[in-house]
Amino acid sequence: MQPLERNRTADGHAGLPDAELAARAAQGEAGIDALPEAFRTVFVLRAVEDLSIEEVAAALEIPEATVRTRFFRARGLLREALSREIDVSMGDAFSFAGARCDEIVAHVMASIAGPPTRPPA
Repeated sequence: MQPLERNRTADGHAGLPDAELAARAAQGEAGIDALPEAFRTVFVLRAVEDLSIEEVAAALEIPEATVRTRFFRARGLLREALSREIDVSMGDAFSFAGARCDEIVAHVMASIAGPPTRPPA
């Protein structure tokens, strides 16, 4: 089995595999898209566009307290959605059914038994 390609961070350390980064990005985008419009708008302006609370409030013509509340609730909804998604995907990650289970058991049993011994000559 070949090692996975890994992204390098700015400091040169190995990051996550490209496929995992793409999957996480897709999950995040889907979660953001699923937010109610009012929460999604505030979340994108604050987290993605990096606008201040004051700038978001001015742009949307809403009170700063409303920006804070919507951003807090949007983060909570995203956290819940991503948590559910991870829980569902982890259930299938280590499924040991059928032939795969048999292969794993055979490998473990062979490892326990050790190398074959030769009969005395």
